Amino acid sequence: MEAFQAFFDEHHADLSRLGFLLTGDPVRADDLAADALVEVRRRWGLGEGGAERLSADVWAIVVGLAHSRLRTPAGQRRRCSIGAVLRRVRSGRRDVHAGGDVLTALDRLPFLTRACVVLRCAFDFSEQETARTLGVSVHTVTSRTSRGIALLEDALHRTRAGRATVGSGKC
Repeated sequence: MEAFQAFFDEHHADLSRLGFLLTGDPVRADDLAADALVEVRRRWGLGEGGAERLSADVWAIVVGLAHSRLRTPAGQRRRCSIGAVLRRVRSGRRDVHAGGDVLTALDRLPFLTRACVVLRCAFDFSEQETARTLGVSVHTVTSRTSRGIALLEDALHRTRAGRATVGSGKC
């Protein structure tokens, strides 16, 4: 039991952050982390693969649960605006709009692309770790991450350009 408690303590916060970045909803993020850890606890009792294997699996469980729950109409209705959430997270910084813009743009990415960007950029997963977690090829991770970052940069550029022109024109 102590071994699982140590596992829980080590992973819960990061799993909850992953759930948050994938859904934009802090309550759902905690639910995803809890559900994933319940699954790992079940496997723990069965002796499936040991803590190292389960450590890799738990990330994939969160991603899979987030994806399946976001696809349901009820899940889509319950999603909150990622942009609004980021503004709260980044409220201590001067550039509040930039943080909100990033999450707003992130929210518009297809789920797999968003998951690749989040795992690679927010959690510093390698391409191989990301591929294993998502159950896709390394090539898919590379292309989705690259495309996702390009789309984010384009969206941020357009948003900032739009903001710069607002109020600068003549009335």
